Amino acid sequence: MRRSVRGIAVVACALFAFVFMGAEKAKPAAKPAAEPIRAKIGVISIITGQGAAYGEAITNGIKLARDEVNAKGEVLVDLKIEDSSGKQEQALAAAQKLINSEQVVAIIGPTLSNEMMVAGPEANASGVPIMGTSTTAKGITQIGKYVFRNALPESQAIPASIGKAVKKHNIRKVALLYGNDDVFTKSGFDTMKEVSGKLKLNILTIETFQKGQADYKAQLTKIASLKPDAVFCSALYNEGGVILAQARKMGLKVPFVGGNGFNSPKVIEIAKDAAEGLTVATPWFGESNDPKVKGFVAKYEKAYGKKPDQFAAQAYDAFHIMANALKAAGIADRAKLRDSLAATKNFQGVLGKFSFDAERDVVMSPIVLIVKGGKFTIFN
Repeated sequence: MRRSVRGIAVVACALFAFVFMGAEKAKPAAKPAAEPIRAKIGVISIITGQGAAYGEAITNGIKLARDEVNAKGEVLVDLKIEDSSGKQEQALAAAQKLINSEQVVAIIGPTLSNEMMVAGPEANASGVPIMGTSTTAKGITQIGKYVFRNALPESQAIPASIGKAVKKHNIRKVALLYGNDDVFTKSGFDTMKEVSGKLKLNILTIETFQKGQADYKAQLTKIASLKPDAVFCSALYNEGGVILAQARKMGLKVPFVGGNGFNSPKVIEIAKDAAEGLTVATPWFGESNDPKVKGFVAKYEKAYGKKPDQFAAQAYDAFHIMANALKAAGIADRAKLRDSLAATKNFQGVLGKFSFDAERDVVMSPIVLIVKGGKFTIFN
């Protein structure tokens, strides 16, 4: 009897092992992990010279996004960063180096619209996707089918800021002030003039200045003598901050509406209390309760010891848009990446919901901000 029980147990164990091993063999083999998409992406930014605060924010935003994307392992990006110093010839040389020597699959940048006017055609002719994150002048994406931007153009931002200011302050008479030696500031002025005409505002005077100018007393004295209800100004942050400081010092207290160049904390840093009341439009509001925005602000502050501005946020989103398009393309190929980028719709970034239109330009809504208590807040 004992032998019978022992025999049955042995048979049962053997049967169990057979069934178990058979089941193990029957399991489908695990799929090998997909190889990551490896790509070199170029960045052209202002690292030195005037406008370096824009470039610092942009490169910081890109690096933060790069680290997040690379950590996931599906797309691995090697960044190649070139300094343009805000100069057209340097931006062009940087583009040529990235396209021909570095063989990048795409370029993010350059910082200024006048730089894109030379770098964009070079990239387009070479079949390299290039995306501006701060190039807001008219005509940028019309350069060619390989040229993109995720920066809200002046043509969308300025009507929103002027519209709010006109309604709030009952503005009827205005003075226009702009830098006439830069594509970006000239484009902002063109939009300000156009919007003023549509709103039937009386333009009392149009004053100009040059990049790097330090004294604006002549322009501001004339403006003050005409007693406008507001000043619409298109400038980069260096000139913009000084203009505000000098205007307030000489008693010109009317509201200022600024173009996209004023959307930097550097304006407040330069102008200090004189920046109070400055009105701008932007896709970015760092005090938003959106979890995505809060997460980005916390990561950026931890990494760089300061809060991100609009330029950092736009660059951060641009890199994620680029990485998503690479993933969708399935390969680091310039032409396929271009098509994948062009198909981007309803991307949810820290700037909100974003899409490219048929001309690879921005589809999103601006937010109007005003400087109060030394910081940008929602304009109510």
